[in-house]
Amino acid sequence: MSTAVIVIDMQQGLVNPVPQPYQLDKVIKHINQITEEARQKKIPVFFIHHESPKSIVEYESEGWRLAKDLKQSKNDKVIRKTTPDSFLRTSLETELKALDVAKLIITGYATEFCVDTTIRRAAGLGYDIILVADAHTTHDKEHTSAENIRAHHNATLPNIKSFGTRITSVPLSELTL
Repeated sequence: MSTAVIVIDMQQGLVNPVPQPYQLDKVIKHINQITEEARQKKIPVFFIHHESPKSIVEYESEGWRLAKDLKQSKNDKVIRKTTPDSFLRTSLETELKALDVAKLIITGYATEFCVDTTIRRAAGLGYDIILVADAHTTHDKEHTSAENIRAHHNATLPNIKSFGTRITSVPLSELTL
């Protein structure tokens, strides 16, 4: 059984509007560190792209492309999705199974939507998950700050035990690939 890195929705149209998501530059730097180490260790990297027709993330539009400072390799996989769930109506599960992946390292945008939904679905499908605590982000909301949203998810997702899988949240400094 192996591991895969999942980078969710780090697209120009989602992360570049002003104001930018919480600690965006730091999150991009951390994702680049994780994906570079993964590639060196032959761990597959998947970039998930949200898309919607006639929107800022329309397929192959400038907003659909990855954030400018995010580094991608030609060997990385790209998965297109249309819902907050990276598995729903996509090839992600099939591709992970083909690689005999049992553990996912998850990063990306938006913490309370696509990151959360994908983690819960992955746990339901039987994957162990490491949420990199300082490599996911979101925007401030009317009811609370992006910093609070990220802290909340880092604290609560690991408490979900009913799927029978392990969800952990660790900062990049404690991540072991």
